[in-house]
Amino acid sequence: MPPDAPLNPARTAFRQAAHTLRNLRRDFPEWHLGRPRYALWALDVATPPVDRAVARAARHLDGLLLDGYTRQPHITLALGGFPSLAATHPDDYGPAAFSAHLAALRARAPGPFEIHIGGLASFTSAPFLAVGDGQGGIRRLHQALGGLHPGGPYTPHVTVGLYGGEWPTAEVLARLDSLTQSSPVRCRIERVSLMSYGAAEIGGPLAILADFHLADGSLHWHGEALFPQAD
Repeated sequence: MPPDAPLNPARTAFRQAAHTLRNLRRDFPEWHLGRPRYALWALDVATPPVDRAVARAARHLDGLLLDGYTRQPHITLALGGFPSLAATHPDDYGPAAFSAHLAALRARAPGPFEIHIGGLASFTSAPFLAVGDGQGGIRRLHQALGGLHPGGPYTPHVTVGLYGGEWPTAEVLARLDSLTQSSPVRCRIERVSLMSYGAAEIGGPLAILADFHLADGSLHWHGEALFPQAD
């Protein structure tokens, strides 16, 4: 499947919006309530070819993006929440939720598969590189994890950055389309990662907490396990 095949709904929604959404670099205490990190399931695609493709797209959009975006290339599959051994808030992510996700992966995850990354497109909040999921592996993982995507249908993507202003979408779309297309980057996906980021820092780097290996269903923690009794 070409990387731009699933983009018609996203492109239509972007074209219909009058302006991009301005992202602000500030703390959001009303959201994180003092909880330090937020967890999600994602595919780590931070390889040199993908890094170069993201950097090329960011240079092309220079002047439109919020400064200081350092989140490495990844494809979000499903949101987790704020890790907590004793979940008290609706968006906490506790041992029971983690166990359910792990069981779903072991029951329904595909084996290793290939994807293609390329083609510049955009949501109103952020430009992204399109992802071609011709073998259906991303779709199966997203469904297994019960992923919900706030704001519209799930579109696998690699975020390039965040918009730093309210730019007219017609002008931004013309700029997106003016980037000379290069060959899609092929990636072999062999693991699914539980990641986290600092909740008080917008666009900050991701930390990989654990990897689920698609070949054998094993889980490998990086450092101390968050939920040692839930594996």
